Amino acid sequence: MKVPFVKMQALGNDFILLDCLGGKFPINSEFIRILCDRRKGVGADQLLVLMPSQRADFRMQIFNADGGEVEMCGNGIRCLARYLLSRGLAGGEEQRIETRAGIIRPRVEGDLVMVDMGRPMLAGGEVPVKLTGLVVDREVTVGESVQRITCVSMGNPHCVIFVDDLERYPVAQIGPRIEKDKLFPNRVNVEFVKVVSPELIEMRVWERGTGETMACGTGACAAVVACCLNKKTGREVTVRLRGGDLKVAWGDSDHIFMSGPAFEVFKGEIDVERQ
Repeated sequence: MKVPFVKMQALGNDFILLDCLGGKFPINSEFIRILCDRRKGVGADQLLVLMPSQRADFRMQIFNADGGEVEMCGNGIRCLARYLLSRGLAGGEEQRIETRAGIIRPRVEGDLVMVDMGRPMLAGGEVPVKLTGLVVDREVTVGESVQRITCVSMGNPHCVIFVDDLERYPVAQIGPRIEKDKLFPNRVNVEFVKVVSPELIEMRVWERGTGETMACGTGACAAVVACCLNKKTGREVTVRLRGGDLKVAWGDSDHIFMSGPAFEVFKGEIDVERQ
C-alpha cells in the first residue's frame, strides 16, 4: 500500500502529515511505528493526521513515534496550519482545529504561526498527577530520585524541573524514569529548564512515547507557566530550545499564546508493505 505524506518540521521537531480529508488509511500502532522509524520509514517524532471535523474547520489526530495517541502538540498544530494555508484549504489565516485537548486556534503571520493554546490547567487531577491541589515546587520521589516538580496541563501533561546546568543534566536517564513513574497515570512530558533572565529561559524536553526532541510547543508553554508560578520570570518569555526559539506569553485572559516557525520539508510516497 502506497501512502502519500508530507514531511514538516518546527524548530527541529519533525512530523509526518497524512491528509485524510478525502479518505482514511488503516492507521494502527504498527503502521505509525513503520512511518516514524528513522531507518526503515520516513522518520519523525510524531504523526499528524488531518481529518474533517463536525465541530471546527478541521480535526487533527496526533500520534507519538511509539504508536500512542496524544492530546495536543504545539509544534504540530503550527505545521498543520502552515500546510492548510499552503494548500489553499484554510478559509483565512486563522483556523479552528479540533484536537483531543479541545479546539485550538492557530494563525499564520508571515513566516511565523501564532497559536492561542487556551488556559493552562493546574490542579493535580487535571494534569493528571496523583497529588492534590496545585503542584508547584513540590518535593517528591519520582523516577527513583528526589525532585522538586511543578506540574501543568496544556491539554497534555507536563512536569517541569528547574536545573542549573542544562547541558550536562542527564535528560536521557532521568526523563524516561519520570515519564513512566506511577505518579503520572497517563505518563508525562518532562521539561528541564534553566532560567537565564526574567525574559529568557533555556529548555530541554523529554517527550512521552518519543524521547528527547529538539523542541516541544506545549512543553514551552508549560515551562513558562511553571516559571511564573515559581516567580522566576515575567509572563512574556523567549523559550530557547535545541531547535530554536519560541515566544510564549501568558495573557491577561489567562490564555497562553505561542509563536514560532513551521516549514514543509518535502513530500513523497511510502510503500508500507515493503517496510
